[in-house]
Amino acid sequence: MAESPDYYTRGKIETWDFIRDQELNYHLGCAIKYIVRAGYKDDAKKDLEKAIHYLENELHHLQESTRRSFGI
Repeated sequence: MAESPDYYTRGKIETWDFIRDQELNYHLGCAIKYIVRAGYKDDAKKDLEKAIHYLENELHHLQESTRRSFGI
């Protein structure tokens, strides 16, 4: 089994364990992943932009789901 990189294991719980514990979906889990590693791997700005991208995608999905639910 591969070891987790340091930028995902800085706190008391590994990032993927937190994502599982909170039962987050793919997009929210990816956003958390990029937020956690921002400033600890590569370019912090790029990681935060990626997190925003996943959050925007999740918002879009929620809006589309709401429209379908209400027949809009």
